[in-house]
Amino acid sequence: MTVSPMLGRLAAECATGALLRDHGTLYLVDGRVVHAESPAAPGLDVLLTAGGRLPREGWDEAVDRAGARREVGRFLVDSGRLRDGELEICHLGAVFDAAFFALAPASGPTRFRYGVGHWLGTVRPVSTEAVERETVRRRELLDSVWPYGAVDTAPVLPRPAAPGQSVTPRQRVLLAAADGVRTPADIARRLGRPAFHTLLDVRRLAAAGLVETPLEPVPAAPRAVPSWVGEVAADPDIALLRRLRDALEASL
Repeated sequence: MTVSPMLGRLAAECATGALLRDHGTLYLVDGRVVHAESPAAPGLDVLLTAGGRLPREGWDEAVDRAGARREVGRFLVDSGRLRDGELEICHLGAVFDAAFFALAPASGPTRFRYGVGHWLGTVRPVSTEAVERETVRRRELLDSVWPYGAVDTAPVLPRPAAPGQSVTPRQRVLLAAADGVRTPADIARRLGRPAFHTLLDVRRLAAAGLVETPLEPVPAAPRAVPSWVGEVAADPDIALLRRLRDALEASL
């Protein structure tokens, strides 16, 4: 399944630059994805620092000293702050997480800026096919758990558990952060967790009745046919009025 036709074309031409979409940006080098960002997903800095794996000061120093050279990732490893494998695993998770949102269906224009790079630098490139395949898999997984996407962006409001109903420790931490104001994206940033995994937990909680599910928007009702259209049978020019009624109904 093709999520973004433009992404496929850029991969075929081995393009380097930034693919800008409504919900995020994908960075490519030689047609492969090297980084992704989205306002809906915590950045690599949050994932590394929120859990205490990397002090915030260590991340800031890496950006200050190596950002202009686009070698922040390399600096983190060379300075001993992270091991190669640690950085690759965390970065890969951040890429798939942000790409899931960046490749969401969009109504705005999709643009590509050739030659634009990211200050993090290349950690481990990923094929566009792998990114699209994982994006589709995640969409299907969310819908298989709870097919009502309104919970993804609404404030998370816990509901009382039924007698005997239990939650996992991971869900318990999420529910403790839910105050009826924070959205899943807010909670993900607060806890330093990938946004997709937070959405998955929220949908599981919704399926279990442990969080409120907002109502989906109700489609507007079609306009009623004017009452006089149904009363034209008494008119002597019945054929003309029936044609007028049909035309009115077709335009609604």
